Formats: sequence, C-alpha cells, structure tokens
Amino acid sequence: MDQGLFRDLLDQDQDLSKRKWTLVNGPVIVGAGPSGLATAACLRDQGVPFVVLERAECIASLWQNRTYDRLKLHLPKQFCQLPKLPFPRDFPEYPTKKQFIGYLESYAKHFDINPKFNECVQSASYDETSGFWRVKTVSNKAKFEYIAAGLWWLPSGEKFKGQKVLVVGCGNSGMELSLDLCNHNASPSMVVRSSVHVLPREVFGKSTFEIAVSMMKWLPLWLVDKLMLVLAWLVLGNVEKYGLKRPAMGPLELKNTRGKTPVLDIGALEKIKSGDINVVPGIKRFSYKQVELVNSEKLDIDSVVLATGYRSNVPSWLQEGEFFCKNGFPKAPFPHGWKGKAGLYAVGFTRRGLSGAASDAIRIAQDIAKLWKDETNQHKNIALACQRRCISQF
Repeated sequence: MDQGLFRDLLDQDQDLSKRKWTLVNGPVIVGAGPSGLATAACLRDQGVPFVVLERAECIASLWQNRTYDRLKLHLPKQFCQLPKLPFPRDFPEYPTKKQFIGYLESYAKHFDINPKFNECVQSASYDETSGFWRVKTVSNKAKFEYIAAGLWWLPSGEKFKGQKVLVVGCGNSGMELSLDLCNHNASPSMVVRSSVHVLPREVFGKSTFEIAVSMMKWLPLWLVDKLMLVLAWLVLGNVEKYGLKRPAMGPLELKNTRGKTPVLDIGALEKIKSGDINVVPGIKRFSYKQVELVNSEKLDIDSVVLATGYRSNVPSWLQEGEFFCKNGFPKAPFPHGWKGKAGLYAVGFTRRGLSGAASDAIRIAQDIAKLWKDETNQHKNIALACQRRCISQF
C-alpha cells in the first residue's frame, strides 16, 4: 500500500486522527461466522493477510448463543463442511449443534484465524481519493478504524413446558421448533400463512438433497422437481389436507429463483397428522393472552415465538448503494452476487446454505489473491526501480 498516500489522508481527516486506526495490508472480513471463517481460511491458503472483525465475544455467535439445543444440520455433512478441512470421520451424517460449533472452533485454530472480538462495525465506506475501504468500529465505547487497500434465534422447548405456544412461521425453523415444543409437553399452534414444500429428509435411507443433486447431473431441473414431489407424496402422503398447501413452483426452482428453502421433515409432520401440532392460518390481531386469526378463530396463548427468518443488517452500515438491495442481499442474481465494485465481496448471500458460503469463499479468495499479488508485485517493481535510480545518482 502507498504509506505516503495514507499519511496524507490522515493529516486531512480530523475524524480519523481522533480514532485508533489500523492499516490492513489486505481485506477486512466482517463477521466470524462460517462464511467469514471460510473466506479467512481460503485467504490464508493463498498467503493473503486479512483482519476478521466480530461484534460478539466468540466465533459463530449465532450458532453458539442463538440456536436451540436440539439443532442438527439438515443436510449431510459432506454438503456442510467448509473449504480445505472436512468434518472428522467419526461425526454422524447430520452433526449436532455442539459438534458443528466444535468443528468451527477447530477450523479457526487450524488456519490460525484470530478475529478481533467485541468490535461492532458502525460503517464501511470506500474512499475514492485514496482507494481504501474505511471500516469504523466501536469496542467498549472506544472507536477504531480499519483501513483496507464479510441467525436465527429460537429458544429451547423445555422453557415452554405446559404452555400454549403460537409459533409464527412454517419453515424448517418453525417446524423443528414446533416439534421441540411437543417433545417438551407444550401445545404448539403453527401459523402457516403461505404455501410450503415439505420433503422427507431421507428417502430409503438416502438424503433427499443428495438424491436431488445426483439427478441434476443427468436431468433438467423441472423433471427433478416432479420426481422429488412424487417421492415426497409416496413417503409423506398428501400434506395439503393438513393445511400445508404446496406452491405451484417446484421445490428446487423455488429455491433457485426466490431463495425459499423447502422443509426437510424430521418428525413434525407426524405430530401435525396426530393433532399434537395445530396448523392455523394467518394472524389478524393480538389481545391479552389471545390471538385472533384471519378466519375469525380465537386461540388462547401463553407465549409467541417468531420463526419468520432473518434479515441481513448489511445496509445499516455499508455506505454503498449499488451492490446490496434494501433487504440486505446482493442485487445481482445467482451466480453473480458475490462481487461488487472496488474490492467489495459478499460471502454466504446466495441462500444456498453452508455449501454456497464455501463456494463463495473459494472464489472470492482466489479473486482477492490475484489482485493482491499483482498489486504487491507492482509495488515491489516500483520500489526496485526507485532504488536503482538512487544508486545510479552516486
């Protein structure tokens, strides 16, 4: 990097001169979750220096602090491992929350990834004059700036024993939470406001996702969708009579075009069929200890749990209006949403889970490494040329 240019920037910027600042000779990664760790590991493998900023006190804070205890990965482990380090061989096909967190911690240690914890990013902006990204953070009321030339919360069902609980949302989180509530002797009612695909997690002992991936190698997407729905009907039966209306679009097409993931059933459907999980339509209004539904039915409730997904907070701090939409996702459709302008990248925003984040990380690290090495070689050549000129003067 041009140190003289940075010193000029420092002299001209009173705000920067008041902050503690760090010059990073490489990218700044915002977030130490699976996406951030995967990118850092790939950069380490390419020999590119980096800094990882994390607003929590640990890696993968959403997994560690904001997921329910019985959580397991919904896809087989081979589709969820991060680049360059597979899961241990003795892990089950669907690792538990504890096992996955242990894997992430060993992953960070293996690649010597040491995030700066408790640093909350306030803003990130590109300085056209200097060609630097300026990332401002706050940590314990102290302000920092990094100059660079990167989910969900559901409580355990045990806390709701004996309660009537309204679960808002019927995706994988809503379904699994409702199942967890049943297993802890609560009475859940699950709000289903729109259509949803429900698929068995396994068919004849084989992962449904793995079957779909295998068929996609030989068959068009529309045909794979039809075959998956036939398999779902054979295994699960007609789910529409239980209030779970299927979308007109197939599960894979819906995932690819709108990012809506099908539900992989691990037992909730049986609870719905038996009546242990009560499926209800949308909400009209709440009152004390009661909810009125759009069909005018009223339910007595003790608690409400929102399982309506999450929203990216990137637009709240990223001062850039071309790459991201207001909903916090890249404007460019898959597979073009990983790279913006002026060295801005997005990892894990493809709505393709951990495998999508891993693919992004590999591609982005390769792109950054090429640019970083080209720039480094350029600066070396300039320095060598200057040295030769100085020698020739004596």
